[in-house]
Amino acid sequence: MRQNFQIFISGLAGGLIVLAGMLLFYPNGQQPQTNDSSVHTVSMVENRRAVTNNSGDFVESAKKSTGSVVYIYAEESDEQVAQRRKNSRYNDSFFDFFGFSDFFGEGNFYAPKNGTGSGVIFSQDGYIVTNNHVVGFADKITVTDYSGKKYNARKIGVDELTDLAVIKIDGAKDLTAVKIGDSDKVQVGEWVLAVGNPFGYLTSTVTAGIVSAKGRSLDIIPNKKRIEEFIQTDAAINPGNSGGALVNLQGELIGINTAIATPTGVFAGYSFAIPANIVKKVIQNIIESGGNVERADIGVSGYDVNDELVNEFGLKLKTNQGFYIDAVERRSSAQLAGLLPGDVIIAINGNTIKDYDDIENSIKFNKVGDLLKIKVNRKGKEIDIPVQLRKDI
Repeated sequence: MRQNFQIFISGLAGGLIVLAGMLLFYPNGQQPQTNDSSVHTVSMVENRRAVTNNSGDFVESAKKSTGSVVYIYAEESDEQVAQRRKNSRYNDSFFDFFGFSDFFGEGNFYAPKNGTGSGVIFSQDGYIVTNNHVVGFADKITVTDYSGKKYNARKIGVDELTDLAVIKIDGAKDLTAVKIGDSDKVQVGEWVLAVGNPFGYLTSTVTAGIVSAKGRSLDIIPNKKRIEEFIQTDAAINPGNSGGALVNLQGELIGINTAIATPTGVFAGYSFAIPANIVKKVIQNIIESGGNVERADIGVSGYDVNDELVNEFGLKLKTNQGFYIDAVERRSSAQLAGLLPGDVIIAINGNTIKDYDDIENSIKFNKVGDLLKIKVNRKGKEIDIPVQLRKDI
């Protein structure tokens, strides 16, 4: 009994000593930092607060952008279908009699086409940007805004090389135009929102993700001269989102949603948008020209300049770079302007040309009728030649 009592007194004394020490070293009741679970709990709370702040940014971005995104229903009129049939190779009594169009699995060739998508209000007076694949086929377009109001719209023009199109609501005013951001400043890892109308009935849907990559080329636009520099994101985009907005946390447009990478036809992790800086250039071209954008090549072929080429042809250049013209296409812009085989293109509109990629980058947004100032080295002498882009013949 006495031994137990002594143990109890010793334990009590030890506890009092520890308590006194804690009061001495931590007079305000502060606790020492450790690696126990309580520290992890605090860390989790801090993380949740950070996410909450981001969620607040999402809310503000959504408020600023959803009013600028519209639902689009595009279709062909009976008149257009009749004209298409008239122009078709199937407008032949032999084909009609034997029903070859059905035999080849094209029984719906004559049926009116229709589809749904999204668009972004570009200006208060009714200009709307969307994808060419959303409205390119149509001559009847209905637009429904964020409030549910419906408008008839007409197609102003398209650019097949970027898959962009402009439609317009005539007589509109005071529409909620999107604020356009600088897509060149977008960074990988940055939060973004996708705004659109997936599946044709989930209108004004907002999804969040990050920028996964920039400058993606997917070879999905069916044209060898296509311009593809997609912003890749993991924000969920599905059929019906095409033509909708990709916005940053300030609610600024940084891209037009265009495509998804998917084996199933629906979102599978990655989506792609046309950068806003490309969108702005193309849309302004369409509006200014009042129609479709037509682009043309200069009309030359040849080789990138390197040391071996300089030695082989005895070129006299200040620097061993540029594009050596080996052939000029007949009746091309280059031939009509006076470019010759043997010329070395060294600059276009003041931009130095190191290789053929530089030529493509310098003129990719130029259209038929634009005047280029091309500097060439001809037998050691540098001369400027104005070249007006013409429609391919």
